[in-house]
Amino acid sequence: MKLLVTRELTPEVEARVAREFDVTFRNGAAPMEADEAAQALADYDALLVTLGDRLNAQTFAAPPRAKMVANFGVGYNHIDVAAAQAAGVTVSNTPGAVTDATADIAMTLILMSARRAGAGERYVRRGDWTGWTPTQFLGQHVTGKRVGIIGMGRIGTAIAKRCHYGFGMEVLFTKRSPLPDPGLPARQVSQDELLKMCDFVVIAVPASPATHHLIGAPEIAKLQPHAHLINIARGDIVQETALIAALQAGVIAGAGLDVYEHEPDVPAALRALDNVTLLPHLGTAALEVRDAMGHMAVDNLIAFRDGNAPPNRVTA
Repeated sequence: MKLLVTRELTPEVEARVAREFDVTFRNGAAPMEADEAAQALADYDALLVTLGDRLNAQTFAAPPRAKMVANFGVGYNHIDVAAAQAAGVTVSNTPGAVTDATADIAMTLILMSARRAGAGERYVRRGDWTGWTPTQFLGQHVTGKRVGIIGMGRIGTAIAKRCHYGFGMEVLFTKRSPLPDPGLPARQVSQDELLKMCDFVVIAVPASPATHHLIGAPEIAKLQPHAHLINIARGDIVQETALIAALQAGVIAGAGLDVYEHEPDVPAALRALDNVTLLPHLGTAALEVRDAMGHMAVDNLIAFRDGNAPPNRVTA
């Protein structure tokens, strides 16, 4: 099977791919645009794609040679799965492997935002720190506070466990289906209730047309003035201009972001704010996790090559 890998993967995964397939490793770190992806679908039997590679409806307009697109990642909103299915292309993803790493990043952002760690770190790096004082960089305590999780799937549940068992936090959540772990002490509420009641709000829903700008100016206005908004899901779930305005006006105390609405573009107005912690999409950036994601993507490709259903097939 002739395979295109669109961006550099870990050495372990690349070595396995080279053993299993007639593989071409695409040059460059930039993601594929739709026209390049369409050509790749015409030239290869399968593609291993990553976040940012754009495979929209136009990409699948011409009958493709490729019959498999293996996504390196759990989120696949950059792929028009319905168009792929209509063109006879199977799509897979890599759930499970990313759960703990992404939950860890959520906790990193909660702690950094609450304790003003980013602002403090920048202060030291600038050479401005002249010594400890009792009122310097006063933040908020995390232990015992109330956290609201919007989206209680695998990642949301992992965040809830860290918050409750690790920090003694009360957990509220929103979800359209039952709680994955019924034994977890957590209370399901409406989104409005969650926004009004919580000290920390963590966004953990998948990106979809239904969740685009799920959190905008009206929703942010419902948050308490001391609240912190954390986004480890996808950037366009939060209306970025509304968040910037709220942070500038002090409507909320802070935010922690690992994703952005027009990634990798991060607005200058957002970068200028001291009450926001900004990370460069580090959610799964641990070697063991990226190895596991790569192996899961390869497992999906091997299953398809051998005439079996990929274990992690996604459908529209």
